[in-house]
Amino acid sequence: FCCQFIRMGHKLVALGTMALDSVRTPFGEVENALGGSATFFGVAASLFCKTGLISVIGDDFPDGHLKFLKGRGIDLEGVKKSVGQTFHWEGSYEFDMGQARTKRTDLNVLASFEPDIPKSYEKCDFLFLANIDPDIQLMVLDWIRPRYCLCDTMNYWMDSKRDSLERVFESVDGIIINEAEARQYCETPNLAAAGLKLSGMGKAKIIIKKGEHGALLFDGEDIYSSPAYPTTRVVDPTGAGDSFAGGAMGYLAKRDSIAISDFKKAVVYGTAAASYAVEGFSIDGIAKIKQEDIEKRYQRLRHMACFDHSP
Repeated sequence: FCCQFIRMGHKLVALGTMALDSVRTPFGEVENALGGSATFFGVAASLFCKTGLISVIGDDFPDGHLKFLKGRGIDLEGVKKSVGQTFHWEGSYEFDMGQARTKRTDLNVLASFEPDIPKSYEKCDFLFLANIDPDIQLMVLDWIRPRYCLCDTMNYWMDSKRDSLERVFESVDGIIINEAEARQYCETPNLAAAGLKLSGMGKAKIIIKKGEHGALLFDGEDIYSSPAYPTTRVVDPTGAGDSFAGGAMGYLAKRDSIAISDFKKAVVYGTAAASYAVEGFSIDGIAKIKQEDIEKRYQRLRHMACFDHSP
């Protein structure tokens, strides 16, 4: 299967943030490192296919970061450069690494962001709406009519823009969110109940990310569970969820399929991508790996999940 730039448009396009992150964990810290939901998604998806990004950066965004992304085959035609500073997030993680503590969020050029959609993106086959203002997600959905669209979000938008977020959920084919967000949106502590409720809204597929405990995939009333990869080196969890989504959507785009059999494999490939993302600060953990590295962890996860070796 060939995922490359074709006359009809890109195979996979993602909307999200590009950021300069300052992160502190028990294992070190970085200042103004490359981050953002679109960035992590694009780097992971580029292991499988050419991906176009829709985002905004300021005039302080380092040229070296752009060169790196282009070198990964990521198309940046949809990235707008505006006068001002790039979106900046500063946060920290404690020893358990399970929850980010936000110290500061500076929207900067993201506050006035209105996407410019390249013609080559308008008929993409797969679209991912990464975590960003749901009004911007809706704006992009007004322009792009993909064959298949998934979205992500965060609890902040559930509190501040619930109506817009509901419109997004009604417009997409599937949702990828973490366990805290699923519980909050569905107002239940039970993840199985939350996933089934979201799936009952008519969404084809629901993926609930559980961090170090893996992921759940809901397809109607059917539920599938994937373990997390047991990495022994967790340095920085920032971007793990976006890397998961990039690996999963990248695989689906490569296969050109949304069959449940491929979707289950996509969850495992996403898990493998996320496992590399947490092994370094910023995109360092996933920046230098190749598709064969992802494949090795996919096979390890496949072996871990197999409990019946009978013919």
